[in-house]
Amino acid sequence: MDKILLMLQLQASLNDATNGEKWTEGITKNGKVINWKRCIYMECAEMIESFSWKHWKNIEKEPDWDNLQIEVVDVWHFIMSLAIENYSKTLRGGIEDLAIDISESDNFVKIDTQNELFALQDDVINKIESIMYDVLSKGELSLEKLIADFFDLVLMSGLDLESLYKLYVGKNILNQFRQDHGYKDGSYIKVWAGEEDNVVMKRVWEENGDIKPNELYKELTKLYLALNKS
Repeated sequence: MDKILLMLQLQASLNDATNGEKWTEGITKNGKVINWKRCIYMECAEMIESFSWKHWKNIEKEPDWDNLQIEVVDVWHFIMSLAIENYSKTLRGGIEDLAIDISESDNFVKIDTQNELFALQDDVINKIESIMYDVLSKGELSLEKLIADFFDLVLMSGLDLESLYKLYVGKNILNQFRQDHGYKDGSYIKVWAGEEDNVVMKRVWEENGDIKPNELYKELTKLYLALNKS
């Protein structure tokens, strides 16, 4: 439960900083309407691009599993945000209550075991589309099914709780870094010397297994400043 709780707390803090403290009411501090469901299905559509699903193009291309894993973490940002908002609006409780409910679910038990196996491409795509159906349905949201489908996707993508947690913390720090370096006004540079910042962040984590979040931020700052000087 500790890792789930920490991720939920980090996501809430990021949303507070980015959208204002009333984001759980569905609106930002600038009056922009928030639609977490749309965020999820649009991100899922991007996720499918990790595969050579087109029958007329690049049919022999191997899946980009690294990109898929990063996209899985991006979707997790939005699912957690939707879940926190849902619990607030339906008076089901706060972040701690949500963390307990998630950690007691059957699918959570499955991801709390080391895993590095990838599922078949078509099976992964079908699971991604199931998540899209969950949030595109006009009926009442089944948050439990959405989270269960997501945890299935975690396993199918070669991830587990530990790797999901590590990548999430890394992406959370990267998102903070982006906001601090002009992401909203469009001045931020997302491609660093030919590599997307997501890839750079993931490599820093992999090469420095014991690096702390604040140290990751400093390392990203050093790399970004070097890029802008070149």
